[in-house]
Amino acid sequence: MKKTMQALCSLECEARSGGRTFVGITVLGLCFLAGTGISAQQPEIAGIGDDSNPTFTTLDAPGAGTVLGQGTFAYGINAAEMIVGYYIDANNVNHGFVRSASGALTTFDVPGAGTAAYEGTLGFSINTSGAITGRYSITPNGEQGFVRASSGAITTFNAPKAGSGPFRGTIPLSIATSGEIAGSYVDERLVSHGFVRAASGAIAEFDAPGAGPDGGQGTSGRSINASGEIAGSYGDASNVFHGFVRAASGAITTFDAPGAGTGTGAGTYGQSINASGVIAGYYEDALGVDHGFVRAADGTITTFDAPGAGTSDYEGTLASSINASGGIAGYYTDASGLDHGFVRAADGTIASFDAPGASGGTFPASINASGKIAGYYKDASGVYHGFLRTP
Repeated sequence: MKKTMQALCSLECEARSGGRTFVGITVLGLCFLAGTGISAQQPEIAGIGDDSNPTFTTLDAPGAGTVLGQGTFAYGINAAEMIVGYYIDANNVNHGFVRSASGALTTFDVPGAGTAAYEGTLGFSINTSGAITGRYSITPNGEQGFVRASSGAITTFNAPKAGSGPFRGTIPLSIATSGEIAGSYVDERLVSHGFVRAASGAIAEFDAPGAGPDGGQGTSGRSINASGEIAGSYGDASNVFHGFVRAASGAITTFDAPGAGTGTGAGTYGQSINASGVIAGYYEDALGVDHGFVRAADGTITTFDAPGAGTSDYEGTLASSINASGGIAGYYTDASGLDHGFVRAADGTIASFDAPGASGGTFPASINASGKIAGYYKDASGVYHGFLRTP
C-alpha cells in the first residue's frame, strides 16, 4: 500500500485500509469542537500561524456509514475554510460533500454516478471560488471526472484517450483559482498520462520525459497552482518513480530527491505545488523508508523527517500539501506502524499531532493559507472521520 498516491483507483482503497500512503494521501492503486483558547499574544509562525494551541473539529457527513472501512474523508480546504471530500455510506457507496466555513455540510452526487458498492462520487479539491473537482465511477465505464460550480451545477468530463473499465478512466485531483484542473487518466493498456483541463473544457494531455510505456507506469499530475504549473510524478520503464514540474507553457522539468531509491517502487513523488512554485512531496529510499522533501522554485531540494518517524520499510514521513507561505502538512508512520499527522513551518520546525478520537491513524490531506488543515482519522472501530485542525 505504499504508493497509494500514484495509482488510479486507490484513493479510497488506501483510505479504507488506513494504509501507507496517501492521502491520499495518493492515486493508484477517503461534531466536536474543542475550546478556542488561542492567545493573541502568541507569535505568528510562517506558514502555519499561531500553532501553540490548535483546536479540532470532527466532520461526519449525514449518511456516512459506521462500520469498519466506512465514514467521512476530508481532502481539500480553500482559503475561505470551505472543505471538500466524500463519505462512504452503509452500502459502501461513495458520495461527495462540501462544508461551508460556518459548518453547514452539503452532500452531492454526480448525475449518473453508480449506486453499487464502491461506486459513486468522490470530491478531492476546492478552489478559492468554491468550485470542486473530483471523480465518479460506474460499472462498467470506470472512472470519469467532474467539476462542480459554486452554484452546485455539475459538469462531467472524460479525457479523450481514457480507457473504459476497471482501473481505467479519468482522475482529476486539483483545481486552480482559474478553474484549470490537473490530474491523470489511465488508458486501455493501464498506462497513466497527465492532463490539464482548461476552464473552457479543453483537455490537453502530457507525458513526462522518461515515463514508462507499460501498465502501471506513466505520468500522474497531482497538483496545479494559480500560474498553471503542475507538480506530480512518473514511473519509468524500470518502475522507478521521479518527480516533475510542468510549466504553463508545457515544458516539463524532472527531478529526484537526494537519497531516493532506484529499485522497483522507490523514488520521488511530487504531491503539492504552491503559488510560488515550491513543491512538497516525499521519496522512498533504498530501504523502503519514506522521507519528506520541499523543492524550491530554483530546484533546490531540502529533505526532512518528522520526529518519531520510523526508519524501517513501510515507515517514515510523507508530505501531502503545501500552502502559499511554505507551511506543509502530512503524516508519518512510527516504528509501531501507527500513523500521526504533522505540520512543518516554513522555517523547518515540525509539530506532530493526533486528531482526538484517533487510534488507527491521523491523515492530514490539505493545508490552507492560514494554516488550517483538513484531513481524516480512523477510530478504534476502523471507522473514518474528517477533521479540521485550526491553529
